[in-house]
Amino acid sequence: MELKKLIDDSNNYLMHTYNRFPVAIRKGRGMKVWDTDGKEYLDFLGGVAVNCLGHCHPKVVVAIQKQAQRLIHISNYFHIESQTKLAKVLVDNSFANKVFFCNSGAEANEAAIKLARRYFKELVGQNKFEIITALNSFHGRTLGTLSATGQEKFKIGFDPLVPGFKHVEYNDVRAIENAITNNTCAVMLEPVQGESGVKIPDEDYLREVRKLCDKHSILLVLDEVQTGMGRTGKLFAYENSGIVPDIMTLAKGLAGGFPIGATLASDKVAAAFEPGTHGSTFGGNPLACNAALATLDVLIEDDFILDQCRRMGTYFKKRLEELQKEFPSVIAEVRGMGLLVGIELTRDGAPLVKECMEKGLLINCTAGNILRFMPPLIITEKEIDQLVDILEQIFDRLS
Repeated sequence: MELKKLIDDSNNYLMHTYNRFPVAIRKGRGMKVWDTDGKEYLDFLGGVAVNCLGHCHPKVVVAIQKQAQRLIHISNYFHIESQTKLAKVLVDNSFANKVFFCNSGAEANEAAIKLARRYFKELVGQNKFEIITALNSFHGRTLGTLSATGQEKFKIGFDPLVPGFKHVEYNDVRAIENAITNNTCAVMLEPVQGESGVKIPDEDYLREVRKLCDKHSILLVLDEVQTGMGRTGKLFAYENSGIVPDIMTLAKGLAGGFPIGATLASDKVAAAFEPGTHGSTFGGNPLACNAALATLDVLIEDDFILDQCRRMGTYFKKRLEELQKEFPSVIAEVRGMGLLVGIELTRDGAPLVKECMEKGLLINCTAGNILRFMPPLIITEKEIDQLVDILEQIFDRLS
């Protein structure tokens, strides 16, 4: 379809929930995508941290093809082989004992909220319902996860929201302690705040929060929708802190590009869910689970990918810090963990995203002035150097 007609039809028939660039991506392989005009782009957005193995990884593609020929969907009233296999892989490689599958990060977080509340009411016998989350957090766009999110801009026009959430400063253990009451059932945090600008807490933050939750006998819920699946150099970001949560949520990179979400929990907490208390029609369907199994097979069996993420993350930050020294009037700070990396600018970042696109580079601006990079974990030094060269040309014009 001609691009102009595609854009016109999009404007005519789609709800205006996105400000879309005037580009239509037609295909992708590895680190690269091509638009309908044949223009090539280097993708440092990665589907917003979704395409962890790059575009159309052969193992993921074959897994989807084979399963699509066999069985696409079957009700959860029946046992699903690939769903059970995927749950076992996640349990064997994490703190968790049980898994609930859904279709997105928001759904995974919604399940986590419900599980935390039901655990206290049904198993502990206490009417605890309040959940403490962080300011500038992002947990999703359902009414429940929107209420948990600590950013007012996403909530405009949706009042009344779901009660029972408190928001405190991120990276401030004392603020959490001061917010705990007899009604508190859980603390829900992102190990790294991604959407608000790649905000990385102090090294001991999660450890201190874990101690605090144990002291008050409340649950620790970690939203690893963006940080999970190797993004920080470990399979799950909580591993960097040497602690374990009670509940963890996953999505984005879990199936290498195919929609799936998961809520993981310990046996003690998971027992709060019984038949009829929660569910998802499409959650854990054979197609999604086989895509996830293929993705995890690459991440777990081939430790090279996680090692690559750690090495490339270090190299990426080093190159960006060199840019910061060269352009101190443009770059205020460089921060990142693994391949979740951000540049805080001294100015609006949106025009730079457009300029990068014109030069064949896909990046993201969040929180107004943060350039956020979430490339596939297969990235190499050569591709990082290409990005730095393009940014250097742009910053040179700005300084």
